[in-house]
Formats: sequence, C-alpha cells, structure tokens
Amino acid sequence: MTTLAASLGQARKSQAVWFVGIAIALVAWFAIYAKLQLFSQWLVALMPIKQGTHLAASVEFFFYDTPKVLMLLTLVVFAMGVVRSFFSPERTRALLAGKREGLANIAAAHLGIVTPFCSCSAVPLFVGFVSAGVPLGVTFSFLIAAPMVNEIALGLLFVLVGWQVALTYLAFGLGVAIVSGWVIGRLHLEGWLEPWVREVRAGDVDIEDEHISWVDRFEAGWEAVKEIVGKVWYWLIAGIAAGAFIHGYVPAALLSGIMGANAWWSVPAAVLLGIPMYSNAAGIIPVIEALLDKGAALGTVLAFMMSVIALSLPEMIILRKVLSIKLIAVFIAVVGCGILAVGYLFNALYS
Repeated sequence: MTTLAASLGQARKSQAVWFVGIAIALVAWFAIYAKLQLFSQWLVALMPIKQGTHLAASVEFFFYDTPKVLMLLTLVVFAMGVVRSFFSPERTRALLAGKREGLANIAAAHLGIVTPFCSCSAVPLFVGFVSAGVPLGVTFSFLIAAPMVNEIALGLLFVLVGWQVALTYLAFGLGVAIVSGWVIGRLHLEGWLEPWVREVRAGDVDIEDEHISWVDRFEAGWEAVKEIVGKVWYWLIAGIAAGAFIHGYVPAALLSGIMGANAWWSVPAAVLLGIPMYSNAAGIIPVIEALLDKGAALGTVLAFMMSVIALSLPEMIILRKVLSIKLIAVFIAVVGCGILAVGYLFNALYS
C-alpha cells in the first residue's frame, strides 16, 4: 500500500511539473512571438543592405517568417500530438470498420484531420483499412483528408491568413474528401486493387481499452514535435525562402495577372503545376502567404496548395504498390475535379 501511495504521489508530482512547465512555455512563447516583427526589422537594419530595396524586403520576410512559422508549427504539433494520443491506428480502423458508406465517409474525413497519418504512410494504412473491412470509398475519404485537411495546414492558415480562410478551407477540404470517397465507393472499383491487397484479410478489430495518463499524453505531444518538426523544418525553410523571393521580387501586377480570379485557366494550371511538386503543409504555407500578399486569387492559390498536398506525384508512386494504374487515374480525376470546384468557388466567394 505504501508503494502504491508513493507511486501515485510521484505521478501527481510529474503531472504538476508538466502543467507548470507548459504554462511557463506558453507565456514565453507569446512574449517572443509578439516581438518577432521588431526583431526582423532590427536584424535587417544591422546588415549592409539598402532599406526599401527588393533584397531588404525579401530578407526581412525570411527572418520574420522563419521563427514565426517554426513557433506556430511547434505549438500546433504539440497540441495535436496530445489529441492524437487518443487515436491509435487500431482504434481508427475499428471506428470505421463495418460502417455504412455515406456517414462513414463523413466520419473518416473528420478522423483524417486528427490522426497521425500522412502520404508517406499511405500503403500500410491502406492495407490495414482494407483488411479490417473498411469500404474502399471510406478509406479514400480518410486518405484524402489526412494530408490535405490536417492540423498543421489549418493552424498555419488560421494565424497567417485568417480564421475565415481557415474555416472555409476546412469546410471545402472536408467536402472534397467526403464526396470524392463517396463517388469512388459508388463506382465499386474493388476489383482494381492489386491482387495481393484483395487477398489480405484480418480478424475483427476491437477498440482498445487504453489507460494513458496526462503525463504520457504530454510526452506524446513532445515526441510529435521532435519527430514532425525534425522532419519538415528543411521543407519549411525552403518554402519560406521561396515565399521571401516572391514577396521581394515578383511584381504584384504580374502575379495577379497570372493567378488572378479573372484568368479562368489559372485554377487548372495551378492544379497541374502542383501535382508534380512534393511538399507538406508546413513547407507550402509560406509560399501561399507570399502569393496572397502579391494579389493572387485565393481560390487559385488554395487549389495549388490542395494539389501539392493531396495529389503529389510521390504519393501516387507510393500508392501504385496497392492500386492499379486505372484506380489511381480515377482517384486523380475525382479528387482533381473536387479541387477545381473548390478553386473556382473560392474565387467567386472572395473575388
């Protein structure tokens, strides 16, 4: 009994330390974040760069956005790492297995926002879902939503562009995932899976009865920060560098003419441009921010972002291990049409 009481006391102490540490870190985070603009201006003023030039504007953008986006990314990833501790792959599969299409597509798309999966885990995730009895269309709703409408994209859009854009992106991104998955499910294309995938069968998946302490959840959040930020920081720096170049050197009139709402062809061109690229939400958001600052149409820019994240060529190559070329073509066509519709609709709403 004494040992049990000591263990409980130690657990409460560890939890209190975490809560106090997080509170102090948040206060420091907001204090530093509020001074980033002044810091970037001060840093550029120290450099042998003439003020008011394109170079000065680009360098100031880079030194402001780099710590800003890294800090935002760390905060969002930690918070969602805690949330994700409630969702294991087995739990997610169990929640979707055996569900009817329609409502299951909606549930799958929403689960895709908060579960720890991306395009790099597409093959094992796809096989696991199919083997657990999750319908093909429902699986696609999840696979589309997980990378495209993830917490990093929403968090950075919220802070950098505004809550209206983030909320609208959330609504239409979910719409693309739900409708695309439902359409693919209605086509009954299970026969177009690779033969070895169709042969995989697993037993019933039960939702685990997990008892995880808050200390474990906070540690999961910190592990997510180390893993995700450690993997994407160089993509983020590259995206900020590209955004800095656009911010400082690309004329606003040129960009608004190419990616403006009046150019009907700009949305499909943006989608086609985004497909062969590879990035993640953290890396592409600074580019989106710079494009919008220069007058590019919101729908065109977000269509570009969606295509980079949800229809990237590397993801299609990965999915080729489990899908036939015909099924990949259907996937690209259905999701691409959804992204085009979102692009034109955004341009109409925000023109």
